[in-house]
Parts: sequence; C-alpha cells; structure tokens
Amino acid sequence: MNSYPTNEDLRVFVTVARLASFALAAKRLEVSQAYVSKRIGVLEQALQVKLLHRTTRRVSVTNEGERVFIWAGRILDDVDQLMQEVAVTRASPHGLLRVSCSFGFGRKVVGPMLSRIVERHPQLQICMEVFDKQMDAAGEGFDLDVRVGDDIAPHMIARKLASNRRVLCAAPAYLARHGVPKTLNDLSAHDCLFIREHDNPFGVWTLRNGAVSRAIKVTGSLSSNNGEIVVQWAVDGRGVILRSLWDVEPLLKRGELVQILPDWSQDANIWATYPSRLETSAKVRVTVEFLQEEFGKLRFDDE
Repeated sequence: MNSYPTNEDLRVFVTVARLASFALAAKRLEVSQAYVSKRIGVLEQALQVKLLHRTTRRVSVTNEGERVFIWAGRILDDVDQLMQEVAVTRASPHGLLRVSCSFGFGRKVVGPMLSRIVERHPQLQICMEVFDKQMDAAGEGFDLDVRVGDDIAPHMIARKLASNRRVLCAAPAYLARHGVPKTLNDLSAHDCLFIREHDNPFGVWTLRNGAVSRAIKVTGSLSSNNGEIVVQWAVDGRGVILRSLWDVEPLLKRGELVQILPDWSQDANIWATYPSRLETSAKVRVTVEFLQEEFGKLRFDDE
C-alpha cells in the first residue's frame, strides 16, 4: 500500500495551517469541512505524526507540523512550477468527458445545456449517462456528476450551480375532492405520492420553515423510482407530491398543480461534483463554468 502523502493532502494542510481554521480552509479551497478533515487525517496517518492541535476556538500547528509545513511549501511550489510549464498542453479542453446525472433532470435540463457546450469547445466530447439511483460517480469513472440535493459525498469536491428547493403541491381536482391541507399534520390524512430514489427514507418527508425543521410521516398507495411518472400522477389528481421547483414550476404557472403549505419546503440545491480540483482538468473546469453560466440564466428558487 502506498503511504506517501499526496499533493492534494499537502495543499489542504498548508491551507489549514496558514488560515488556522478548517472552515476558512474549506471556503478557500471550495470544498466541504468534512473533506478537509478527512484529508488532514489521511496525511497524519501517512506521516505517522500529529500535525495540528484542534480546539473549539482555533487550530494551531504542532512542532512536527511546522517541519511538514516547510517541506510541503517547497514541494507544492515545485509542483506549481511544473504545472505552469505544461499548462499549454491542458489550456484547451479536449477529449472525452463522462458526465452523470439523474434521469429526469438530465433529460430536461442538463442534456440541453451540454448540447450547446460543444459549439463553444468543438474538441470536447461529452458522454452523458442518466440514472434513477444513487451511485459513486467517481468510483464509476465519471469526471463530473450534476446532482439535485445537498447530500454530497465527503470525497467529492462540489460547486453550487443554482438554488433549488422541493415544494408540496397537488392538482386542483384532488384538492377539490379532499380539501387543502392547512398544517403539516393534515398531510397524514392525504394520499401522498412517493419517489423511491437514492437512500431517502421512504414515507418520511423532512421540511423546513425558516430555522424550523420537521420530519413528517406520510402514506400513499402510489410510488415509483421515476420522478416524471410521479409528477404525472399528481397532475392526474392522485395525491400530494414533494417535488423540485425545476420540475413543477411550469405546471404551477399553468395551474395544472397548486402549491400547498408554501411556508414549508425542502432544500435541494443543484451542484456540480467532481473528484479532483478544477485546475487539474481543463475539460472539467470549462464544463463547470459553462453550467454555472447556463444555470445563471434560470431561477428555480422563488424565495
């Protein structure tokens, strides 16, 4: 087993040491605090030394950490110089980029966006695959995963593309027959439509109203692993659905669905996630930047 420290782990450590904060380092590196913590732990295990003293108020470098900090700075400077010298070969995005996404979101939103990027970067080849299940995108060999929802694996780097949330809604015909829920507790008396996806607990909807969060047990006779099917059931008047604004907003505007309990919603932002920093791959970097530009033209969150 190779126990040598990686450049990424050294860079994370140097950033934490300079800023004396895991939170600030995560913000600077555009990663999660969990990712920073994990990389520091891996580096300490590889070197068999304690690098940092951590308290609730601050982070300080140990004596061993000081020596590692000096060496890490030299190593990273050499690597940066190397990268600059070969930058010409990676400045222009080219080659195959494997992208993964959920089925409905990929078909309706991400797919059309990616069809336009090849006009700007003709040497870029896109292979997009869509799934209706949770998967380890990096483990499956994907360069980029575009996902809805804030449950991001700690080993992945994430960049937010757009704000989005899931809302409760139902068809006017259903509400005319069963009444409009006035409180979250009223949902227990309604037919709720479920999307069986990822590892979300079945029959439990966790919603928030400002700083207040509640988990509500709901029941219903219809469920599917495909969001488009469940949305159509809602339009057909079969029950209440919890679904992303990116999907149901056109139906709400046309009156085919009506939002209920509008003070309650579920965060489901849109992210680009990838296993390596953007500086190491021109094709991933330009694609993420292009998607940010495209999503900037849209607005899913009407808060």
